[in-house]
Amino acid sequence: MSKIVPVGVSARHIHLSPEHIEVLFGSGYQLTEMKPLSQPGQYAAQETVAVIGPKGTFPKVRILGPARKATQLEVSRTDAFSIGVKPPVRESGDIQGSAGITIQGPAGEVTIEEGVIVAARHIHFHTEDAQRWGIADKQQLRVRVGGERGVVFEHVIARVSPEYALDMHIDTDEANAAGVENGQTAEIID
Repeated sequence: MSKIVPVGVSARHIHLSPEHIEVLFGSGYQLTEMKPLSQPGQYAAQETVAVIGPKGTFPKVRILGPARKATQLEVSRTDAFSIGVKPPVRESGDIQGSAGITIQGPAGEVTIEEGVIVAARHIHFHTEDAQRWGIADKQQLRVRVGGERGVVFEHVIARVSPEYALDMHIDTDEANAAGVENGQTAEIID
């Protein structure tokens, strides 16, 4: 049985805590949904912020909602070089000891001491998909992407939850190297 999954290319983006939304946009501010994302309840917000590193700035980084427990900037390795930060490759949410950054919004600015990561490649599995294919949460997978520059991605982390929808996430560096576009499919090979 083939294990085919859709692939989503994740460009740089930021998740903000409720406290940081208020600092950056004003007291009581609520993010405005622009479009839904592949994961249920997640969305790209209309709002953007500037992120400032030691060597450079990204003036318009898209915020993904809803608000999170902790602020987290996800960038590619190329992005990190261009703004002068050295983030670790981590699963989303694992920010302890990661790089810091300054964030500017229309109402204020905040500097975080940690929270910048290069997101580890991963596949979101709804619990039923994972059970059907015999895949466990946190399992490391190998995934083949075809095409003119086809590759096999190693160390793809399985993230299993009844709140997830089946989708593989790679960053822009990985997508560019493999010639992958949003909506393409990949095959779990083991």
